[in-house]
Amino acid sequence: MITVNIRKQGGAAVMTIPASVLKMLNVEAGAQLEIDVVQGAFTAKPVTKHLRKRYSLHELLRGVTPEQMVILNEQIEWAREGEPMGRECL
Repeated sequence: MITVNIRKQGGAAVMTIPASVLKMLNVEAGAQLEIDVVQGAFTAKPVTKHLRKRYSLHELLRGVTPEQMVILNEQIEWAREGEPMGRECL
């Protein structure tokens, strides 16, 4: 068991986590931890970020028929008219 101290820093209480514990958790300074309090004790575990999948244009248009593309192009024709209003690239 590892013992740590809690100190006051500004309006917060700060607990220093030893490097050995960070290594066991496979986290670095700046990482987010999820804290759960149960029966007077807390546990901390790293927050796992769920990265969103990035799709290519080909993947997004998979399954779209040529007929559907004609309809889509008709529906967005208004956006192709006129000159650019800002710094958009056409």
